Amino acid sequence: MTRINTNVSSLVAQNRLQSSNNDLQESLTRLSTGLRINSGSDDPAGLIASEALRSEITGLTKSISNTQRASQIISTADSALGQVSNLLNDVRGLVVEAANSGALSNEEIAANQLQIDSSLEAINRIAQTTTFQGRKLLDGSQDFISTANSVSSVSDVSIDQAKLGKTGQIDVEVVINSAATQASATASDSGFTTPANATASTPDVGTAAQTINGETIDITGEGLTSIVITNDSNASGPGEASFDSDTGVLTITGNFEGDSANPGEVDADADAEVIQTAINSIEGFVATGATAPGTAAAATAATVDSNGAALQIDAASLGSDFNNVSINFVSGAANEASYDEDQKILTVTVNSSAPQDASALATVIEAVQVDGEQAFNVTANADAQVDIADGLDSLDTGSTGGETLNADLVFQLNGENGAETFNFGAGTSKDQIAAAVNLVSDSTGVEADATNGLEFTSTTYGSDSLVNIDVISEGAGGTFEASLDNVRSTGTDVVATVNGVTANGNGNSLSINTSSLDLSLTVDDGSSTNFSFSITGGGATFQLGPDVTSTQQASLGIGSVSTGKLGGASGRLYELGSGQSKSLTNDVEGAAKVIDEVIGKVVGLRGRLGSFQSTTLESNMVSLNETKANLQEAESSIRDADFAQESANLTRAQILVQSGTNVLSLANQNPRNVLSLLG
Repeated sequence: MTRINTNVSSLVAQNRLQSSNNDLQESLTRLSTGLRINSGSDDPAGLIASEALRSEITGLTKSISNTQRASQIISTADSALGQVSNLLNDVRGLVVEAANSGALSNEEIAANQLQIDSSLEAINRIAQTTTFQGRKLLDGSQDFISTANSVSSVSDVSIDQAKLGKTGQIDVEVVINSAATQASATASDSGFTTPANATASTPDVGTAAQTINGETIDITGEGLTSIVITNDSNASGPGEASFDSDTGVLTITGNFEGDSANPGEVDADADAEVIQTAINSIEGFVATGATAPGTAAAATAATVDSNGAALQIDAASLGSDFNNVSINFVSGAANEASYDEDQKILTVTVNSSAPQDASALATVIEAVQVDGEQAFNVTANADAQVDIADGLDSLDTGSTGGETLNADLVFQLNGENGAETFNFGAGTSKDQIAAAVNLVSDSTGVEADATNGLEFTSTTYGSDSLVNIDVISEGAGGTFEASLDNVRSTGTDVVATVNGVTANGNGNSLSINTSSLDLSLTVDDGSSTNFSFSITGGGATFQLGPDVTSTQQASLGIGSVSTGKLGGASGRLYELGSGQSKSLTNDVEGAAKVIDEVIGKVVGLRGRLGSFQSTTLESNMVSLNETKANLQEAESSIRDADFAQESANLTRAQILVQSGTNVLSLANQNPRNVLSLLG
């Protein structure tokens, strides 16, 4: 049917041409942009997926940049810490050198101290000047803020990582199930002689009344057991006396028979006063009673009574504390007594103006006190007098207080730090053994105490502490080895939980490492006190993931390395400076302990930062790059144009447009054919 009002063929050709033009425009757009999806109408679902992937890729890109920045910050801090480590090692060398005081002059030690002072200043300077884009890294501003320092039983704390979350705070509760213990071994009192009151006595006092030429002489003498009268008719003097201390015999010599030509006449050779003077000249003797020459009479030996010691001095308390106490008698203006506890010397001052009653000396000796308590009990001979002019030998309590070894002993003592061999003779007291052990406790790691038996205890706490006693030899009758409750002992580590998580214990230190909290802390020696504290802020927070959530962040605590903060249980680094308590001239051993702890702290911090950089940051970088590559590939497959396909589509669309244009031209000419019908 032929119509002219409606050119259906033209309309169809127009529609087809429009469609071909649209296809051509689409192909040209995709080829010019390289994208398959240029608007939502191209692929609504694909556009949504593509935009979501693009968002993730953008976040990953920034995460990679953040990780790189974090790694650069850690590298900067580690580089500075490396310099601090070098300075600390130099300080340690100077401390060890200064300990060689027998070979170094005071000037050399002072020069070492100046170098240490300079190193301490350099460390403080590094702590204040280590920055990254204006942010200080080692002055403590990157450390966590907590209330742990207010806990009295906590001696040291280090918070390495903490995720504070939305609340901005972590409450930490520490429950100590069992405290750390020391290794110990005890030799009971049965290993030593029975405790007694240490004692010392002056020689026994002999007394007698001797008649010479009608006069009675009262004689008191230390060690006097008998008197022998020797008649010498040819004596040229008025009489003499001598004493044999080995036999205790007092010999009096004189002419006691009188003048044979004149019987009954007093002989000048037997003068009682002269003989009395001679007796008084003997050390430890006092003779009284003779006042004038008597009538002639033959003298006979008198019976001597032993009345015991002039002074018996006993320690007021049982045990070896007063073993080997020296008792010295000295001349003075008045009777006095004093005791040097360190040197274990009792000094008794005797009034030299006249012979003193033993009881008077007993009074002043019993007035001596040690730690507010009477130190000595004294038994005085009521008949004895002490004349310091005669001289008095020093006394010694020896081992009379007991608590000494029954036989010779040799043993080796092993501790955490090393071993020492000890050799003691029979009679050595518990205190002396303890003193010998404590003298080398720094090289063995074991101390001794003689309060209850003889207790050997490790200087440290935990499973690494050790006390091992190997008795090499013990003489016959010795009881030391049998009295030991054990010969080998180790301590135990603290057992605790932190927020319900079982902590790793090492001596008095405990630590945990969870996804939300990484900390280590040290409690006081043997503490079993539970405590809690809060972490309220601080730390260096690094965004390591594409989403801003706590699970994709890492918070790291970087403590201060200033000399006022670096240290541990033995002290702080600043104490090594001139005039401080652990300077080279004040406490070189304490300085060595502090510097060792500080080196350990700095090395631990470097290790922690290095671990964070290598395991967290570098692995995160690899993971982010791989994830980004995968997401970019996925996004490309959805959104990017396939040039081969789009080139073919372009060719097809071009052909269709050209052919559609020709067809439309032909369709527009069809109505003219109607004119042929009218002709």
